[in-house]
Amino acid sequence: MQPAYDIPPVIASQQRAPMTPVLAGERIETLDVLRGVALFGILIVNLAPFSWPYEYLHWEREFRGSRVDAVVDWFICFLAEGKFYPLFSFLFGLGAAIQMERATCRAEPFAGRYCRRMFVLLAFGIAHALLLWEGDILVSYAFCGLLLLPFQKRQPRTILIWGIVCLLIPALLVILGWALLAGVALIPEIGTAIRRGFGEYFGTYEQQRSSVEETIRIVASGSYATLFFRRLSDLLYVWPATILLAPGFLGLFLLGLYAGKQRIFQSMAGNTRLLRRVLVWGMIIGLPLNLLHPILLNSGGLADPPFLWLLSYGLATLGGPVQSLAYMAGLTLLLYRQPGKHWLRAIGTTGRMALSNYLLQSLICTTIFYGYGFGFFGTVGPAVRIVLAVVIFATQIGFSAWWLSRFQFGPMEWLWRTLTYGTHPPMRR
Repeated sequence: MQPAYDIPPVIASQQRAPMTPVLAGERIETLDVLRGVALFGILIVNLAPFSWPYEYLHWEREFRGSRVDAVVDWFICFLAEGKFYPLFSFLFGLGAAIQMERATCRAEPFAGRYCRRMFVLLAFGIAHALLLWEGDILVSYAFCGLLLLPFQKRQPRTILIWGIVCLLIPALLVILGWALLAGVALIPEIGTAIRRGFGEYFGTYEQQRSSVEETIRIVASGSYATLFFRRLSDLLYVWPATILLAPGFLGLFLLGLYAGKQRIFQSMAGNTRLLRRVLVWGMIIGLPLNLLHPILLNSGGLADPPFLWLLSYGLATLGGPVQSLAYMAGLTLLLYRQPGKHWLRAIGTTGRMALSNYLLQSLICTTIFYGYGFGFFGTVGPAVRIVLAVVIFATQIGFSAWWLSRFQFGPMEWLWRTLTYGTHPPMRR
């Protein structure tokens, strides 16, 4: 007998009917668990920029000499950083594939309603970035999500090829940039000039340390109004820079779209061999690349040729998504077995209301660390952040289970559906 989460069909009915939100009986439980795991991993990684100046994360070791913090920071970099937002992105594309399939089976137009869905998500992202935290990913998801429309009727093989190409673009560009810089830096005069240029850009040791201390002071003690205008100023640089992330997001979306069109998660019995291959090859390729990332990152100063820190980011840009796919395959296979199903199922409640929990994480963390809350910005190291992540996420699991025992949707999921479909789906069970 197959597990319960393999039984519910994506399409409850093949008959023509108005497009409606996905109800609990139509959900694939595996995907909810994967979303929950992705949320936990994203929280672990995001707690660093929530609690420390993002542009000076490499400076944290200068302020803290704890060996425990150094070890925890290394493991986060190796196992978590850049591994969970790709999983979240993959699932976003897979969700789009499910929506496309439902629209096709119900003979309903898809593009218009999907565009409205993305514009609502864009509005949520802008509000999140302005009101809570500039590290928002929803704006990028909304824009890149619109780029899935041209692939709605493409063959899975075409989607797969485009996905791999898009995924490779950011990594190849970074590695190419490193190769060019490292190559010309072999010429002593040019190497000295490049090092001087990087030094001027990053500033001297004293200038960087002063900037770190000033940022910590402002964020840890600033009022909401002060931090709002600071956040607004930062977004003028952050949003244009996200254009560089677009190919990577689109590539992961397309891989999820491919998995959805191939119905990999709807027919697990016939795809376990494929998932085992993804798990094995993802680890074979991903682990070495991600192991080199923290090693090279800490091998020299930011302004020092041969710029190994830049190479480390190129390797991580490729290794992160690859290892993320291995995590996805491994967790899916674990869920397919009865022993792993029970202890992971609780995490699925957070995945069922992923948007609400993603925004709730920002609300909780900014309240803990920012001046208009408890003001702990700049005082918490990696080891404490891990404990804090576990506590926050355990609270979210309990809250999500309580909420979903009374309501069909998370609060933001209900609002998203209401604004997308133009109707008020019943909230209470």
